[in-house]
Amino acid sequence: MAEKTTWQIDAAHSSVEFAVKHMMFTTVRGRFKDVKGTIEADEQNPDASTVNVEIAAASIDTGSPDRDAHLRSADFLDVENHPTLTFRSKRVEGAMKKEGDTFRVTGDLTIRGTTMEVTLECQYEGTGKDPWGGTRAGARATARIDRRDWGLKWNQALETGGILVANEVRIEVEAQAVKQAPVTA
Repeated sequence: MAEKTTWQIDAAHSSVEFAVKHMMFTTVRGRFKDVKGTIEADEQNPDASTVNVEIAAASIDTGSPDRDAHLRSADFLDVENHPTLTFRSKRVEGAMKKEGDTFRVTGDLTIRGTTMEVTLECQYEGTGKDPWGGTRAGARATARIDRRDWGLKWNQALETGGILVANEVRIEVEAQAVKQAPVTA
């Protein structure tokens, strides 16, 4: 019987950030402040592990209230009709035995009601005991997506050529998770 371990994402020590070019020559960064999720790790068979994440779309923060309001609007995330972004893994490939190990997590990313497959390139950052007797683990992940695939098509042409907001979005995740009680499958 395979034993899976549940890990709860610690939102206070994790981040989901993004970066996108503005006016073709500067990078604007932002983050989502409200992130929660679980990881079901199968140490004997990492391919049987799962990752499920929910992000409150309205928690987007780029440091500019006007820009954040526009990103929450129907031009972009349409948070009124699509309050949650989700990621549900379909497969995990690679080992997470020691710090520095790399692995891939492929799954369905849903933004604005559209679901597309995305692969996250990940690095295991290690595991350790916290001061309260718990066990924590860390990982980082990156991906690049084309925002238009999820219906985020708003843009503006520039007089000098090019567009106001680039289509490629870089996603960067730093995740810390707390080990929960074991689950027997």
